[in-house]
Amino acid sequence: MNAEDLRAVLHDIADRAVAFRETRAEATHRPLCSYAEAQAAFNAAVPEHGIALQELIRELATLTEPGLANMVGPRFFGWVIGATEPAGMAADWLTSAWAQNAGNAHATPTVSACEEMTGRWLLDLLDLPRQSSVGFVTGATIANFTCLAAARGEVLRRVGWDAEADGLFGAPLVHVVLGEEAHSTVFSGLRYLGLGAKRVVTVPVNEQGLMQPGEFAKAIAKLDGPIIAIAQAGHINSGGFDPFTEIAEAAHAKGAWLHVDGAFGLWARTCPDRAHLGRGLELADSWGVDGHKWLQTPHDSAYAIVRDAEAHRRAMLIAASYLPEGKERHPADYVPELSRRARGFATWAMIKSLGREGIAAMVRRHCAQARRMGERLSAESDIEVMNDVVLNQVAVRLGADMDGAKADALTDRAIARIQRDGVCFVGGANWRGRQIVRISVISANTTDADIDRSADAIISAWRAEKHANAN
Repeated sequence: MNAEDLRAVLHDIADRAVAFRETRAEATHRPLCSYAEAQAAFNAAVPEHGIALQELIRELATLTEPGLANMVGPRFFGWVIGATEPAGMAADWLTSAWAQNAGNAHATPTVSACEEMTGRWLLDLLDLPRQSSVGFVTGATIANFTCLAAARGEVLRRVGWDAEADGLFGAPLVHVVLGEEAHSTVFSGLRYLGLGAKRVVTVPVNEQGLMQPGEFAKAIAKLDGPIIAIAQAGHINSGGFDPFTEIAEAAHAKGAWLHVDGAFGLWARTCPDRAHLGRGLELADSWGVDGHKWLQTPHDSAYAIVRDAEAHRRAMLIAASYLPEGKERHPADYVPELSRRARGFATWAMIKSLGREGIAAMVRRHCAQARRMGERLSAESDIEVMNDVVLNQVAVRLGADMDGAKADALTDRAIARIQRDGVCFVGGANWRGRQIVRISVISANTTDADIDRSADAIISAWRAEKHANAN
């Protein structure tokens, strides 16, 4: 393809992207087609001959856009995912065009230098130990996996076992202690590492899903040998924070490694009036946090942060005679992949675009909007907000005055109606034995008017389902 044809295609893509984005505020917040319809649309035999790129792009857009959720819309509250803001999106486009395999500093020095500088920015913004290493990974699942790999290796090394060289066959038992409502990505990481999702010591939690420090201290005191403790910043339903100072004290008294799953909650540290929620988490040994949540980067962006950089590097190092070494920071030394895209550019762009002040203001605004949503919904006589809205999560119980089974069934139908109506998008979850509406306020595009409009839509759908059930 010559330069003129390529320019025409890229201009067409840019026009399509702008057209898509400029309609998001009023577009329905659910996909317009079902999975079965999408399957039928894409169903075709392997092409025998190629087609022109312009035609290919037109066909891809035509097939794809009806089945896309409006995840960048201002009223998408289904999961804790950001809206991929323009600065990160633009940097990501350039990243694709630059086509750098971000493995080592010799091949792509600016990739590594950008990640190194951006990692320092992240440590500063999140107020974490400045000597920590930062690996740029895909999401919270791999951030937790990476940190827990470093933890596994280090706690075994302390008792004379080299897990990286000798594996787990015959290794001393590693105990894992966590809250009984730890996030599913933590259990995924434990499975991947051979530590087991079920072979853990669970600590009772309070009504907000947070570990009780006294119970944690009692649980860990009974254990001997290598120990990994896992706390969380930002409970998936309540948004609450574990009591880190007390947990860290008890963990370190036993020589345990303390990891914090802070996928979205860690960003509270950037906001002066929310930072108190994360008090004490800097005492941990590692932290996992997403960029594609509160920082609004494109997806495929998260950070594995480890206080002990050597433990981090030992766990992830990929060595081969054809790979250059040296004193430079090689991106592949801190992540599970050798080949990957240059994720650091989009993070650099978002931090540069927003600045410390802009990030703090966004977190503050979303937390205030979550409280506004909770207040609007709880004004309805039979709607109860089950959590203390300390962050951006709102856990809503519909039919507070009904029999539990009936309320749960009606809640499921109300969620389906809300999604079908498309004014906003919310998800559901089972928490504390009840089916709830789970609302996550985290899109950079959400206004107070969007909160009010969405609250009205949720209440309207709930009333409609109650009326339909009564008849």
